[in-house]
Amino acid sequence: MSQTQKAYLLLQDGLLLEGTAIGKKGTTGGEICFNTGMTGYQEIYTDPSYYGQIIVNTTAHIGNYGTVNEEQESDRPKISGLVVNDFSAEFSRKTARESLQEYLEKNGVVGIADVDTRMLVRHLRSKGAMNAVISSELNPDQLKKVLQDVPDMNGLELSSIVSTEKPYQTGDSSAPFKIAALDFGIKTNILHCLNERGCQVKVFPAKTKFAEMQAWSPDGYFLSNGPGDPAVMTYAVETAKEILQSGKPVFGICLGHQILALAAGLKTFKMHHGHRGLNHPVKNLISGLGEMTSQNHGFAVSNEGIENHPNVEVTHIHLNDGTVMGIRLKDKKAFSVQYHPEASPGPHDSRYLFDQFVENIKESKAVNV
Repeated sequence: MSQTQKAYLLLQDGLLLEGTAIGKKGTTGGEICFNTGMTGYQEIYTDPSYYGQIIVNTTAHIGNYGTVNEEQESDRPKISGLVVNDFSAEFSRKTARESLQEYLEKNGVVGIADVDTRMLVRHLRSKGAMNAVISSELNPDQLKKVLQDVPDMNGLELSSIVSTEKPYQTGDSSAPFKIAALDFGIKTNILHCLNERGCQVKVFPAKTKFAEMQAWSPDGYFLSNGPGDPAVMTYAVETAKEILQSGKPVFGICLGHQILALAAGLKTFKMHHGHRGLNHPVKNLISGLGEMTSQNHGFAVSNEGIENHPNVEVTHIHLNDGTVMGIRLKDKKAFSVQYHPEASPGPHDSRYLFDQFVENIKESKAVNV
């Protein structure tokens, strides 16, 4: 940054904070929420699930290790804006390509630093996620008008915006397993985890019809993570129902977990402030083991009717609030989790779920030989 410039952050409930402009100079709006991860800020910013959201990093120092291309979860940052406490325009990591300031500026991300993020996080935990705007060019009175035009995340369909426009393939073309992945906002490391386990993956746009995916003759189907409200994604739910009817193994992560649940007849709801971070405790009800997990979601599968559902078993729960973290269908090789087993930089406690998916495919192929 050539010189210090003032910036403002205005929340929907009227809280106004003043700080220093970072990233691109300008104005932006979105739903403000916080991530408790101590590391991995570049992975957070490039996660398509954050599309339409302003991220508050709870870690005090952001930018100190710069950016590298290998830590991208998509082609570019998907966040609407950024709020940090202490921002570093310099970096110490020798392998870094550029500073975080250069990276944000190049990718058009508007942000604000020198904000008391501890106070802000306590505020959001109390009041809940809400809309907000950041600006380094408008005064507080002008921001009020901009804030009125920021759409409510509840009822918002965003996956078709961040999804790939055309199908593409990753992995070895001679790999033993073929996976058709519906891209609602898929993270790069999910593809890496599948490729490492002998899967060739063909990634399809979010609104692809089942018949088109089936024509590729996949051994299994994957429902990806992504942004927005799953309850309005009727196109995805209908496709998931057809996928289930095919009898092929299915694995869903995050939004894909919610879509699978809706296809099974369950409900979803918008959470008060969501789960976002690398340190969320989950219990596997099948094994009895605990897992530290990476999470990023503002919607969740409802407990309503789940105990009496004849075909759904809850496999994982969040140990902080008891929310549903995983399900499986009793009559299908179909399961899903709300959290991110592919987590990069970590934790890696839940990578076994990819192995479980591959085992389901092996068993399915053996039966159908």
